[in-house]
Amino acid sequence: FAISNLGMFGIDNFDAIINPPHGAILAVGAGVKKPVVGADGELAVATVMSTTLSVDHRVIDGALGANLLNAIKNNLENPIGMLA
Repeated sequence: FAISNLGMFGIDNFDAIINPPHGAILAVGAGVKKPVVGADGELAVATVMSTTLSVDHRVIDGALGANLLNAIKNNLENPIGMLA
């Protein structure tokens, strides 16, 4: 598994290529301020970060990759949960 972070160079979204011997790579983009609809239905500005996971389906099932992305999303959006 590898992580490619081009966000530190201001790249907000990209697809990373898996390099052997890795079975997957996570592409992490920069945080960008974007308009979002808040929980109360009001328009707000939030910092949004893009992550893209590329997996070699010979090694990792795509559903497991989706589970990993969901876990990463949940931990980033609710970091206090990592302390429990």
